[in-house]
Amino acid sequence: QVQLVESGGGLVQPGGSLRLSCAASGSIFSIYDMLWYRHAPGKQRQLVAHITSGGRTNYADSVEGRFTISRDNAKNMVYLQMNSLKPEDTAVYYCNAWRLRVGVPADDYWGQGTQVTVSS
Repeated sequence: QVQLVESGGGLVQPGGSLRLSCAASGSIFSIYDMLWYRHAPGKQRQLVAHITSGGRTNYADSVEGRFTISRDNAKNMVYLQMNSLKPEDTAVYYCNAWRLRVGVPADDYWGQGTQVTVSS
């Protein structure tokens, strides 16, 4: 099993930057895909960024070129560097660990979330 704890959220002005961190423990971190989701009031949960166990990355169109997901397997950490932030980026950001399993439900673990507010 995996336990996830997000940190790094806060209040930032439009155009500013934040780096979110996700600390993982309790299992073998390197075998999991890691994802960042966000959920804003009145909107559906959105997948923001994805990094596979092999290090390949994908991003939502709305954050492509502004956000960067990375992982440090030696430290059991995942990061989301967010630059050029916009008010529409305001949401609770969640770290997710995912691993496909054959014949059973996939492993799927979530952190508690960290609030990001982009406002002047």
